[in-house]
Amino acid sequence: KQSNLGLSALLTEHLGSAWENDLEELGRMAGAVDDPEFRRQFRSIKRINKQRLADEVLRRTGVQIKVNSLFDVQVKRIHEYKRQLLNLLYVVTRYRRIRADPGADIVPRTVIFAGKAAPGYAMAKAIIKLINNVARTIDADAEVRDKLRVVFLPDYDVSLAQKIMPAADLSQQISTAGMEASGTGNMKLALNGALTIGTLDGANIEIRDHVGAENIFIFGLTADQVADRRAAGYRPRSELDANPELKSTLDLIESGFFSPERPGDAKPVIDRLLGDGEPFLVLADFAAYAAAQDQVDALYRSEDEWSRKAIVNCLTMGYCSSDRSVREYADRI
Repeated sequence: KQSNLGLSALLTEHLGSAWENDLEELGRMAGAVDDPEFRRQFRSIKRINKQRLADEVLRRTGVQIKVNSLFDVQVKRIHEYKRQLLNLLYVVTRYRRIRADPGADIVPRTVIFAGKAAPGYAMAKAIIKLINNVARTIDADAEVRDKLRVVFLPDYDVSLAQKIMPAADLSQQISTAGMEASGTGNMKLALNGALTIGTLDGANIEIRDHVGAENIFIFGLTADQVADRRAAGYRPRSELDANPELKSTLDLIESGFFSPERPGDAKPVIDRLLGDGEPFLVLADFAAYAAAQDQVDALYRSEDEWSRKAIVNCLTMGYCSSDRSVREYADRI
């Protein structure tokens, strides 16, 4: 209600104010997804929110992002199991594709990272450095930056989240299956009309059950499959034999291309990804993740169908409220 004033006003116009104290009231509006005018208004509000975030990005970083691009968001603690690296590997792969064929018809995308690392977590800080190096390189590449931008927003906090979440088109929830506790960032993003791309992990499972499998992009190994791969002895280099594109992406990063003045900056990250037994199976999920991203692009080309699925996400998130959670706890426990 405070973070997304336009959407709140639209919901109140149709529902009255009861939803403010009982989020499950949103379910009464399920039929709105079939109303073309409601979909148009929903899209208009999303665009206003995207412009507000674009203004904030410009103020904080000096980078101008395009409001008509897909806003692809991963905001959370920087941690290896949350796999910001999987996202970044795909970003670099997408960058390579655009450079190889600058005239290709590709959905413009703005990839937004934000989050903090624990003070002593050296690998998390190396990941932040690599994200910023990739962002800086893409921003300087005139052939690419109209089709792909990467932004790392510093000093992530609730106030910044209040601008990011209402503006997001795509919500990245890509933790290694079996490792994510049931956090709430994915629920907040879905409630504000973002579609989720994610593994079957944590609250993604509940979101899928409520929005429907057709309204979420699920990919990758399950928790049981992750356990099996670990038990069998996971060797990341074998993934490169099966995926030359992924190997080329890793080679480009390792070459120092994104930090020519400090070519060794990315070495700790590459060594971690390729080390036998790498615990978060980043490379093992890459092919499935890239295929799911192809589905994202295909859907985003259909503006009306994308907004239809975004509205379904918003109106079915009433289940994910503290009121329901506390009431259920009291009733059952």
